[in-house]
Amino acid sequence: MFRWFEQSLAVDEATFRARVYMAAVARCFPGKASGGGDRKPDADEVARCEMWLVRETAILKPELIVAVGTLAIERVLGAKLPLADIVGTTKRVRWHDRELDVIALPHPSGASPWHKTEPGKTLLLKALSQLARHPTMRSAIAG
Repeated sequence: MFRWFEQSLAVDEATFRARVYMAAVARCFPGKASGGGDRKPDADEVARCEMWLVRETAILKPELIVAVGTLAIERVLGAKLPLADIVGTTKRVRWHDRELDVIALPHPSGASPWHKTEPGKTLLLKALSQLARHPTMRSAIAG
């Protein structure tokens, strides 16, 4: 993911981490999946962490959320949508009593080849271009 940001935003990982707040939908490591990799948190685990997102939103008052992966995308948009329908778009949503933009990215995990094949490759580039042009992101990475 940070390689994506370096290529599209011209910002290295250390700078990105220093200037952009990152949060997870589930704060506790859910454990390993039976087939390897990390297990996707279940609905109860996600619900138990919701208060953190509510409070962070109230404190930070974000104007942009970059939702990475289907779990985050579904949580922020409130609907399960195919990646091909959402990656490469900017959606205006109401999230915890705040109007903000959402730019969705696929999960960069090696477990999913979606971003390495079409239409994922093209849609990822489109989403990263939108992210690079978004005023909130431009302001954040400019320092």
